Amino acid sequence: MTPVGTEPDLADRVHGGWLGRIAGNMLGKPVEQGDLWTRDRIDRYLRQAAALPLTDYLPEPVGRGDGFELRPEWRQCVRGRIHSSCRDDDVDYAILGLDLLETHGFAFSTEQVGDLWLLRLPYLQTFTAERAAYRNLANGLKPPLTATYDNPYQEWIGALIRADIYGWTCPGAPSRAASLARRDAVLSHTGNGVYGAMWAAALISAAFTAPTVRQAVDRALAVVPASCRLARIVRRVASLHATRMTWEDTLATVTEETVGLGWIHTVPNAAVLTAGLLYGDGDFTRTITLTVRGGLDTDSNGATAGSVAGVLNGAQAVPDQWKDPLEDTVRSAVFGFDGARISDLAERTLRLAETRTEGTGSPDRPG
Repeated sequence: MTPVGTEPDLADRVHGGWLGRIAGNMLGKPVEQGDLWTRDRIDRYLRQAAALPLTDYLPEPVGRGDGFELRPEWRQCVRGRIHSSCRDDDVDYAILGLDLLETHGFAFSTEQVGDLWLLRLPYLQTFTAERAAYRNLANGLKPPLTATYDNPYQEWIGALIRADIYGWTCPGAPSRAASLARRDAVLSHTGNGVYGAMWAAALISAAFTAPTVRQAVDRALAVVPASCRLARIVRRVASLHATRMTWEDTLATVTEETVGLGWIHTVPNAAVLTAGLLYGDGDFTRTITLTVRGGLDTDSNGATAGSVAGVLNGAQAVPDQWKDPLEDTVRSAVFGFDGARISDLAERTLRLAETRTEGTGSPDRPG
């Protein structure tokens, strides 16, 4: 985990972010139902399959009718069966964000985000807050009403999963990354839903230059209000980690403190993600496996954790068991991108990052 320097290093880290996001998403996808797949159930499943410690994609079920029913897509995303990535909204939004920046540049408007959704993204491939916002767009509403009208999901995790592209294209500039993510997020979210997107974009941006995971987490916190619930839960996890409390006890503690928010809300998922990052301590495999074992929105959290760990380590250092089954190919519901090469998406992202950093001076300073 050395600070980003030369252009080849930047290219490797951007590519690592893409690989990490896709691999982490694939790892968590079979158990993406947080009200059923609790931490305890996930670990019992892994013990039954003799897959603890987890060092690869999830194993396929060893029995039937044993209470361990995976999501229907499991056959495409368990170890030994993977040939390219599964289609998933956690990856679709990274692709859509790339298309947004290529089409409209870094001065894009929130309205242009919505226009691109209507043009490129099928309605039935949106969920919760994004589906509410999409419906509002189709009915002629404009931001910020698209986020607030008939939308009970305003603080859920959807905007956070759209934030990676802004971190990848603003390496070492977390405030700039957060500003872009906010402009996107307010199409569909408010409050902690928006703060989650800003924090995630800043976290990924900071990972390019921060010497440790903890410093990346701290730098990312600087872009959101210190008193917001998201910032408080991230600081809480960091403080428990600093006391050398175990990963299991840390998550048990913060679970009690976020009870009632539900498994797709931004705040408890930020706790799981922060714990995975801190206890993973920069190791790619440990980071994504701990994050997914943490439960809740497993594929979204695994994707963001993988993105951070991929940036920290670079594509060359991502272990082969995670990247080889992807076959450098991504499936996507975004029109015009199904079957795209992951390496090509990374190269296009790199060009945007290089354009963004030309003439901008030194990266953002922490705080």
